Amino acid sequence: MASHSHSMDDVINEPERVQFEFFLDEHRAALNSCLDGLTEEQARRRLVPSRTTLLGLVKHATFVEKVWFDEAVTGRPRSEIGIPATPDESFILNDGDTIGSIVASHLEACAASRAAAAPLGLDDVVTGNRRGPVPLRWVYLHMLRELAQHCGHADILREQILAE
Repeated sequence: MASHSHSMDDVINEPERVQFEFFLDEHRAALNSCLDGLTEEQARRRLVPSRTTLLGLVKHATFVEKVWFDEAVTGRPRSEIGIPATPDESFILNDGDTIGSIVASHLEACAASRAAAAPLGLDDVVTGNRRGPVPLRWVYLHMLRELAQHCGHADILREQILAE
């Protein structure tokens, strides 16, 4: 983690950047851990009409990391990065996708995101996203919003799966 703090209370008086990174890492870890202790079948189980599964949520989170901290920062096209063209496609599970492979890919993507953001300031503008130029601060806020929403999805799906 970017911060060695153990709870959100520890970062109350820290600089804004430390706070952003703490909350972002907390949500990254929470989403990644939604697969802990599940079978491959449980991780792939579809309980809603959409493609949303626990395994798919973590795969999608990996896509989102690469969209915002690779494509947006470097301007590399999604085809070169090796990610789908659309968010919806990022939920699609392949036969080779396992809890182990998806968790590892997500952890790698998060580490790469931290490295890509490290030299940038919160007011530095990234120009590779389809929305156009945005400051890193906006990327952090967008990522927090996205991850918080998906952590909620994961909590509900996991609760349903474990209750069966």
